[in-house]
Amino acid sequence: MSAKPSLTIQRRINAPPSKVFAAWIEPEKVARWWGPGGAEVVSAQSDPRVGGRFRFVSQAPGGERHDVGGEYREVVPDRKLVFTWAWHSTPERESLVTLSLSGDGAGTLLTLTHEQFFDEPARDGHRKGWDAALDRLERQFA
Repeated sequence: MSAKPSLTIQRRINAPPSKVFAAWIEPEKVARWWGPGGAEVVSAQSDPRVGGRFRFVSQAPGGERHDVGGEYREVVPDRKLVFTWAWHSTPERESLVTLSLSGDGAGTLLTLTHEQFFDEPARDGHRKGWDAALDRLERQFA
């Protein structure tokens, strides 16, 4: 049996790791960048502790809602988050996200690894979504 598809994305963010970490776990900060394109966060909940849960709901300009949530598996402030990931519409397709942050001069090197995708089309769709969301995150600190 072959391994499930995964992806890894790296970005350099113009902010220290503490600010980038906060942008991932504080709902009011998540709402500023979460989601692709013109999507707007309509609800963000986060309990960033091992066993705590998160749920982010965004709405695309055309009205389509995207509702995702999961459980935090590892929380190392300003350095690492590991959490499960499942869309409300397909809860049986749970995957795993690892976010690693390291100082890079005055900025942060962000490495996002998303693994255990259901199939390659799911991975490819998530890559597009992550790229668009991370573009918005970068602009928050430009």
